[in-house]
Amino acid sequence: MDYRDIITIEPGKRSGKPCIRGMRITVYDILQYLAGGMTEAEILEDFSELTSEDIKACLAFAAEGDKKLFVVSL
Repeated sequence: MDYRDIITIEPGKRSGKPCIRGMRITVYDILQYLAGGMTEAEILEDFSELTSEDIKACLAFAAEGDKKLFVVSL
């Protein structure tokens, strides 16, 4: 699964934040739900339009962003 097939960025939607399949649900929304203790099953129950693949794509997107972080010592 390539998250780029699922995560979309549209300038006029949710201020250009990464969203799931063009919907108004952002990657940040899903990550916040998971960080807040919601399980994947609970998220899927609350948002019937989402799939397990969508949630995995959000995690993959976040992991990819983490790889690009680095520390510069002064």
